[in-house]
This record gives sequence, C-alpha cells and structure tokens, in this order.
Amino acid sequence: METKNAELKLAEKIVAILDNRKAADIKLLRVADKTVIADYFVICSGNSSTQVKALCDEVEYRMSELGYQAARTEGLSTGLWVAFDYHSVIIHIFSAETRKYYNLERLWGEAEEIDISALLEKN
Repeated sequence: METKNAELKLAEKIVAILDNRKAADIKLLRVADKTVIADYFVICSGNSSTQVKALCDEVEYRMSELGYQAARTEGLSTGLWVAFDYHSVIIHIFSAETRKYYNLERLWGEAEEIDISALLEKN
C-alpha cells in the first residue's frame, strides 16, 4: 500500500475544512510537475461574498490549530479571489463569477485532478 505524502495529506485536510463549510465545486489539482510554486492547488467557490469570507476565516482558524500559518495571503480585502500560500499547497477561494472568469481549471488543464469524492460529506 502506498503511503500518502505530507503535502497530499495537507491538501486533503484543506479540502475537508472547505467541504465542512459548504464550499462549492471543490477541486484538488496536483501541479508539482507543472510549476515550482506548489505541489497542489485547492480551488473552490463561495456562493456569496459572506460565504467567501467565512471560508477564508475557517481556513485560517483551522490551519492555525493544526500549526500552519500562510506564507502569504492575497485578496482578503476584495473577497472575490482569495489565495492562501501554505508553501506546498495554495488555496484559491473564489466568488462564483470570478472563478468562472479566471477559469484556473482550464489554465492548469494539464494538471492531474485528484479524486476527492471520499473526502466530501454526502448531503
């Protein structure tokens, strides 16, 4: 049986945190072979600016509980696209309209999408 690496485990924890707060359309992309900036991208949407803020607050809080601090955070003031840099994992939290406009999934289309269905709560 293959052991998951620490970076993937961290990305999966982030997926679970976002799912618990009802983030929409969560994607986990392995980008390690495509860029040096991170190993994984976690991408999701909030249905309103209030939800985007709530998702961001939850990520910051839960990650700090786990002993992680973001190296950089961008976009908190606008709430349209917030990025958290946890070195090996970069989190992108979008408003639905902004996500559609920038379409990171298409931009990183050659990245491997990791199956996260087992991590998501069934509603």
